[in-house]
Amino acid sequence: MSSLTPDHLIRHLTLRQLQIFEAVVRLGGYTRAAETLHLTQPTISAQIRKLTESLGVQLLEQVGRDVRPTPAGRDVFLAAQEILERLATLGETTAERERVVKGPLRIAVVTTAKYFMPHLLGAFISRYPKVVPHLTVTNRAKVLQRIKTGEDDLLIMGQVPGDLPVVAVPFLDNELVVVAPPNHPLVGERNISLARLNQERFLVREPGSGTRQAMDRLFAAHDLKITPYMELGSSEAIKQGVIAGLGLSVISLHSLRLELAGRHLAVLDVQEFPLQRRWYAAHLKGRHLSLAARTFLEFILHESRKVLAREPAQLELSHTQAQQNQVP
Repeated sequence: MSSLTPDHLIRHLTLRQLQIFEAVVRLGGYTRAAETLHLTQPTISAQIRKLTESLGVQLLEQVGRDVRPTPAGRDVFLAAQEILERLATLGETTAERERVVKGPLRIAVVTTAKYFMPHLLGAFISRYPKVVPHLTVTNRAKVLQRIKTGEDDLLIMGQVPGDLPVVAVPFLDNELVVVAPPNHPLVGERNISLARLNQERFLVREPGSGTRQAMDRLFAAHDLKITPYMELGSSEAIKQGVIAGLGLSVISLHSLRLELAGRHLAVLDVQEFPLQRRWYAAHLKGRHLSLAARTFLEFILHESRKVLAREPAQLELSHTQAQQNQVP
């Protein structure tokens, strides 16, 4: 590879090939690279093959289920990263000179944040219509993985990882409340103790979720331990389970707007609740944020409460209209 001239590389390599190769190495495989770049896996394979042929050296090797770069592949990966970073900087410089907020904005959120992030993105895009948003909703474990691989500009989570070098900015309160179906015997009771609450069946998220961790810590601090009746993988599944009378649960208040407006769920008055937590926007330390990402971060820091404060009234109106439109 050392004998290749710049002229040869210019004529035979493409930026798309370098982008694809960088994604395969960074993400650890063809499948995730295809998903991230919105390409088919055969396209990924074909471009890697062309790049390998142009350079005349093996770039990748299969180690078990993982795809890893060879020593020569590592050199190409570092060069590709530098080229792509310089191109990103060039695009940013042009945008900033034009003073126009535009371009892609990649946000990944834990599942609970999906109930408010579309509203914030919608308000942001109405102000900056040249921004192209990409929203990924996944669980906490996958969000942490996405931090490491740098797939997103910002990540939204309720608990900042202590073992990763991240910059995390709190931008919104996250109240966790205890919910029950409206006909539950505890609805209307005042100052319910945790010991009394612990006698009820509980629907909980998986052990790694931020809500589950906060809930377990609170009960442990009072020498109590919840024995889950059911573990479910999403807040939506938990809400439906509570509505169906399967048990109680602890859920973020932001995810309950529709159910409370429709009176499908009730919030219980429990000692130590609501649990006061925060939503954070995070990124790896040292990561250069695009103008779009920086502007969005400023937007959610100053506008989140105002945007979301409009939602309850809108939901109440939607619920009333839906009732009026029902066929007898």
